[in-house]
Amino acid sequence: MTDIPKLLLQDKLRKNYPDFDLPLIDFIAQHAVVKTLPAGQQLIRPGQFFRSVILPTSGKIKVYRQDEDGNEFFMYFIEPGTACALSMVCAARNLSSEIAAITTENTEIALVPIAYMDELVKNHKSWYYFVLETYRNRFEEMLQIIDNVAFKAMDERLEFYLKRLLKSARSYTLNITHEEIAADLNSSRVVVSRLLKKMEQDGKLQLFRNHIEMSMKYYTL
Repeated sequence: MTDIPKLLLQDKLRKNYPDFDLPLIDFIAQHAVVKTLPAGQQLIRPGQFFRSVILPTSGKIKVYRQDEDGNEFFMYFIEPGTACALSMVCAARNLSSEIAAITTENTEIALVPIAYMDELVKNHKSWYYFVLETYRNRFEEMLQIIDNVAFKAMDERLEFYLKRLLKSARSYTLNITHEEIAADLNSSRVVVSRLLKKMEQDGKLQLFRNHIEMSMKYYTL
């Protein structure tokens, strides 16, 4: 846990959540608990009950589904300026989580206790609109994922996945291994490596030991 000055948290909230009005920022800065987490920190586990809504101020959190055998399927990232819609629903209704989440880099989060959720919705319109926008964005994102899983071949799913990483990283360099990609897509390393090699032959990317360089010719940030 990190005890940072209220004014510093206010500055971070203004920077990362520009649609929050000043009274809302003051309220969150007054009541939130700030934590600094290393990369690879498990943040949410299936079956866990939420006590707070998570607002990242730096870093990145990967949200994924996990079956009984430990197989994973990547859903989306929680980054500064966003929140997890599923955690909001679970927190508001006191439901246990059906998702898992892990930090993919050093991450700082502000935790807003669920005890304040009714007050935030009632007294702060910018929070109410933020919650609605979070639901809408995540719903649209989940529809894209369903379309890819249900209607597209693995090569198309892989390219869609890489585009999402590109957008999130804001860099043509993706620091990820074939094993990690296979886990996120619930596929095998052999299949992913073969498809990546085909993309490399087509000039869409270059493969390196622990990272991938996406082609500026085919993709835009």
